[in-house]
Amino acid sequence: MKKTFFYFDDVIWLFRDLTREKPKSIFDHFYLKIFKEAHEKYGMKVQMNVFYRTDYFYGMDDFALCDMTDAYKEEFKANSDWLKFGFHARQEFPDYPFVNVSYEDMIKDFNNIKREVVRFAGEECFSSTVCSHWRPISKAGCRALADCGIKMINATGGDVKEFEESDVSLPYGHDLRLLHNRQPETKIFTRISLNKAISTSVCSYNHLTAKQLEETNCNLKAIYDDEVGVYFKQLLTHGVVVNLSKLEDMEEEYKKMLSCEFATFGGHEQYFYPDYFDYQQNHGEKLLKACEIMSKNGFEFVFAQDLIELN
Repeated sequence: MKKTFFYFDDVIWLFRDLTREKPKSIFDHFYLKIFKEAHEKYGMKVQMNVFYRTDYFYGMDDFALCDMTDAYKEEFKANSDWLKFGFHARQEFPDYPFVNVSYEDMIKDFNNIKREVVRFAGEECFSSTVCSHWRPISKAGCRALADCGIKMINATGGDVKEFEESDVSLPYGHDLRLLHNRQPETKIFTRISLNKAISTSVCSYNHLTAKQLEETNCNLKAIYDDEVGVYFKQLLTHGVVVNLSKLEDMEEEYKKMLSCEFATFGGHEQYFYPDYFDYQQNHGEKLLKACEIMSKNGFEFVFAQDLIELN
């Protein structure tokens, strides 16, 4: 049976709301309610990748995972067969936070998130797959994650180019992320994404060559790196992200994944929230549509960490 992995990034506002609003059930919250509907209708499983704290970009209303209530721990544990949380980053900005990260800083950021997730949701809910913020992680950072028990890391892939200040200008000031504490493995590559502004992007140690990408794309295979002791796999198939799709285009866009043995799609928490500047009123509808498309085309939802047993 074909398999699909679904992950959602940038998750933090959910925990703030649960702590402050104190609903009777986690599924009384509008965000988790739609995911539960997708699970019940289509067998959806999801990995939600977690920030440690809210970002000052959105104002000074500070909230961190250490503030999260543990009142729902048993409910989270009871749903851990389809709902898991994974490490993402300390907060939303800056972009590419781990491209040149040190071993010590990676350990600190990872442990801060895992400790709190285990406290309020249980060990069962914590994923051994890392989908880090913007993806690139230095060699030292990858080794740190492996030493923390991570088994698989989401990778970038494709032909790379050495960075030269004279001929490259990346969007959003990403050049600076290449240069600050730059490691030998930090380079640039052409990224597959519906967001054309980031087609030229930054990569680091968790990057697959074009040959490795071809060998592992759309199938169950992953690349094991002996030097750091972890699997690498580009998990986002064809750059399909729920918030970048229009509802009326999804059937056509998802066709390119339907012949795959293994396909992945993703999304982001903030597009559910009316006070977000780019709020999408139909984001929940699009989430359900994505799950429907994959389910009706014979895909079984799995967690990425399940692939390790097949490699």
